[in-house]
Amino acid sequence: MKALIHDFSEYLRIERRCSPHTVSGYCHDLGRFANFASDRKIGSLNTSDIREFLIFLREQGLSGASIARCLSSIKSFYKYLCVDKQLENNPAEILNTPKSYRNLPNVLSSQDIDNLLNCPDKKSFLGLRNKAMLEILYATGLRVSELVNLKVSELDLEVGCIRTMGKGSKERMVPIGSMAKKAVNNYLLNSRPALLKGQSAEEIFVTKRGGCMTRQGFWKLLKRYAIQSNIQASVSPHILRHAFATHLLERGADLRSVQQMLGHSDISTTQIYTHILKGRLQKIHQQFHPRS
Repeated sequence: MKALIHDFSEYLRIERRCSPHTVSGYCHDLGRFANFASDRKIGSLNTSDIREFLIFLREQGLSGASIARCLSSIKSFYKYLCVDKQLENNPAEILNTPKSYRNLPNVLSSQDIDNLLNCPDKKSFLGLRNKAMLEILYATGLRVSELVNLKVSELDLEVGCIRTMGKGSKERMVPIGSMAKKAVNNYLLNSRPALLKGQSAEEIFVTKRGGCMTRQGFWKLLKRYAIQSNIQASVSPHILRHAFATHLLERGADLRSVQQMLGHSDISTTQIYTHILKGRLQKIHQQFHPRS
């Protein structure tokens, strides 16, 4: 089965143009399935075997969302094998993915965000870089992978927007505010050349050795600043993405615009924020309706 999983990963990478992170996720899930199936051939596995695997995952303590993701990976894998004529029947086809109820994670307050963004030392080269990265992330709601892969050619400070390639190689334009523009311009003029030391790089954000910033590197500096800011809530790049969306909606942005800026292909993904809209509409009703 491992050889088939490798072929599937190449299909995802080359034909589907999935990101390395997405391909890694599929391979991780299918690797679990392969270990569970042991040395059995893929054609000998049936629907009951897949159900037993899902039960095994639950007994191992995996969350409902993780189990649903594993089943989704398996269904995609079997569909690929059938289309590729390596299997005639798809035993995963009749399995229903369990509904997962998505809860909005802890949202940072505006004060938390201010404290976080003011942490970097603006007198150091790395501090100027970190300030620019934090400002861009909060100003645009980018995914962390989109942030570290952002190229100089995709930034337009004059217009005040960035062009980024999101999931499924879908391109979108996202505006940036004046604070982020100022921080990025400061970094480009006063920090990036010193970090590159005469080298060249397509990516905007580079390390002190002139290489491209990594997702792990950004996670580490964000965690350090969260502790420094004394923020009690959990802080991650995705939490900043949620803060971006939440604060926009709280101030009157419409859901469809936020969907486009986040790069969600389906608005149902964005609808975890609808409780914010409901709360605002209720306040407006109470304030202006004559019978409220």
